[in-house]
Amino acid sequence: MAKKEFEQGITSQDEDFSQWYIDTVLKAEMADYSCVRGCMNIRPYGYALWEHIRDAFDQRFKATGHQNAYFPMFVPESFLQKEAEHVEGFAPEVPWVTHVGEEKLTERLAIRPTSETVICAAYANWVKSYRDLPILINQWANVVRWEKRTRMFLRTSEFLWQEGHTCHRTEEEAREETMRMLRVYNECCENELAVPTVMGQKSESEKFAGAVDTYSIEAMLADGNALQAGTSHFLGQNFAKAFEIKFLDEDNIEKYVWQTSWGVSTRLVGAVIMSHGDNAGLIMPPRIAPIQVVIVPVYQEATKTLVLEEALKVEAELKAAGIRVKCDARETVRPGFKFNEWELKGVPLRIEIGPRDIEKGHVVVARRIDKEKAFVPRAELVPAISKALDVFHADLLARAKQRVSDLTSEAATLDELSAILSEKRGFVWAGWDGSSETEEKVKEATKATIRNIPLEGSEPTAGLKDLVSGQPAKYRVLFARAY
Repeated sequence: MAKKEFEQGITSQDEDFSQWYIDTVLKAEMADYSCVRGCMNIRPYGYALWEHIRDAFDQRFKATGHQNAYFPMFVPESFLQKEAEHVEGFAPEVPWVTHVGEEKLTERLAIRPTSETVICAAYANWVKSYRDLPILINQWANVVRWEKRTRMFLRTSEFLWQEGHTCHRTEEEAREETMRMLRVYNECCENELAVPTVMGQKSESEKFAGAVDTYSIEAMLADGNALQAGTSHFLGQNFAKAFEIKFLDEDNIEKYVWQTSWGVSTRLVGAVIMSHGDNAGLIMPPRIAPIQVVIVPVYQEATKTLVLEEALKVEAELKAAGIRVKCDARETVRPGFKFNEWELKGVPLRIEIGPRDIEKGHVVVARRIDKEKAFVPRAELVPAISKALDVFHADLLARAKQRVSDLTSEAATLDELSAILSEKRGFVWAGWDGSSETEEKVKEATKATIRNIPLEGSEPTAGLKDLVSGQPAKYRVLFARAY
């Protein structure tokens, strides 16, 4: 089947990036639309990618002393009401359970938009003494937020995520935890997903409802739009006081705990797709790819047995080395069709084996990132593939970092910011006086928001002014349009 015919139905990125994304998700069988408004069916290939992302983060959580637990998905209305800012922030998106059969419940139950309140109710019972601290717990769960505008993986009414919830003896410990997990997110995105992110603090208007401070990692996607890839919140004692989470300290004085919460979600699948994909479809980062290597045997009927036996031997050797590999031995489609299909699905490396390759003692290895091919001696295949996967990751990350650099600009005025966002989008450094009025005016004029106040580079230079008010800048921040 010809390449053009195979890719029919995938819009080019230049023509319509948003439609390219939808086409790619559907054609690569990552997910499809559910019968429930705003929800998606995550298909096995998409879920396998999520599993690898999940496992990469989970290993890091456990390495930093956290344990997994699980809490109810139903939240009593009275719990949400206990923290006023929290309930106000989530109220528009919360679905409610009001009846069981024909019987009306005495108290409405929210389907969790997040679990701070129901977890805090448990912590109030668990924490009695300073010896019970710290509590370092994470849960992997689903969450429901009734979104008005949805996009598969990036924003759906139900999505999968993790949410860490910790309690600490001191403010200093809680703040250290907040920043520790932010750095864990940043490191994992870069070293597993090949997605570079910018760490920083959210503005007051963009912070999590109920938090004292919110920090985020912000990714820049291929179309110049930003994506909040993860958040870490310093909750202070807001929830502790609302839920009476207190402990008797060493000095025999009863005190409130200090808390954090932090989370990433299935929107990271969308970040991977939109960061790395091209007009042929997905490009999977090797360390989280469901399939790292695909083997395509190429033969005529007379050489079928010879080639298939060799392909299966290669598959077995790579599997034994811990590489996720698939031998595509289907007889119903031609090799060219397989090449295009696995390109669409973004498999990092493709091994082609034909009778001449066997005769010459090598295989052909093709890279998805740049379509380059190389002859690899059969005897050196396993170490060569392992090295090639590492090089692939490094090249993919370098390309993503270069894109972020290319899509980062500076603006001194609102007009300059508007012009940049109209021409190429991306991150735009600009001065901010710290006022919500300025922030809102920028949003109204450009649809851009302050993505965060970066941990590095946010100190204003001498003479830097707010791009709206003209007042001396308090911070140097990153503006962008975002999903």
